Amino acid sequence: MTATSDRTAEAFRSAVLDGRLDLPLPGGGRTPERWLRFIELGRVDVALARLGEGHADALAILAELGASIDPAWRRQPWGVWAAVPASVTANRDGTRWRLTGERPWCSGAGLLSRALVTAVAVDGVRLFSIDVGAPGVTPLDGTWPALGMAASDSRTVRLDDVYADPVGGPGSYTSRPGFWHGGLGVAACWYGGAVGVADALLDGARRRSDPHLMAHLGAVDAALVGARALLFAAAGEIDADPTADADRLAHQVRAVVEAAATEVLDRVGRALGAGPLCQHARHAQRVADLTVYLRQSHAETDLAHLGELVTVIGDPRW
Repeated sequence: MTATSDRTAEAFRSAVLDGRLDLPLPGGGRTPERWLRFIELGRVDVALARLGEGHADALAILAELGASIDPAWRRQPWGVWAAVPASVTANRDGTRWRLTGERPWCSGAGLLSRALVTAVAVDGVRLFSIDVGAPGVTPLDGTWPALGMAASDSRTVRLDDVYADPVGGPGSYTSRPGFWHGGLGVAACWYGGAVGVADALLDGARRRSDPHLMAHLGAVDAALVGARALLFAAAGEIDADPTADADRLAHQVRAVVEAAATEVLDRVGRALGAGPLCQHARHAQRVADLTVYLRQSHAETDLAHLGELVTVIGDPRW
């Protein structure tokens, strides 16, 4: 691991152990506090925010689906490995289940103690809890060659007949309102990362007065303030009614935050030039990390889904 990866891993473990990631559950009346913690993490370290959000999301999922966990497990790092469900299959073994397959995009592959994993069973897609240190769980070297988000250790993980405990029933992972609340938590991390990138522009503007630089800073300020307002308005809506229109709300907010973060990346680069990207390692890493993390959005596919929801539901609230 690099020094940056070591620093991120240690910060993640420390945050889990000292309870800084024991966050209010979304929809419980204190969702803004949850978003603020993700924003704080993202502003400091985008990869740390990714790991912290995954841990907090796993605990929220367990609570929403009524799973009982050993209290000691709350002080162990968790993650959610739910991408490409068909890449892992689940088969019964008496009263237990076994998982087999290769799951890509597993953040914290070598850092976690436990993970929630989706897999295809005979009765549909199910969610399972696994011990990441158990026999048959193998993070694959060389499956994340990218520099962006390298510190999140998001490798492919091979599962060979790994014992797993079911969490909820078939389809319950995606059918619950909290699925969309988790997507909004990711948007809060994006926002925090964008603020971290914008910090470099603000610092430059304080040291050098230039009309073009000031114009970029003004546009960045407007984009971030608008995205923040919508993000926290959504937190209020979730707390008022966790089940209301969660799909559309999540897609709206994620689209706005993604657009704002993309504008920040573009304008900061144009305003400051190549210098910070080439001479300031932390800024360069933050830009690379946020660029990769934003692609967790499905871009036009997500926008098309939002358009369909607006058409079907009506009342676009314009």
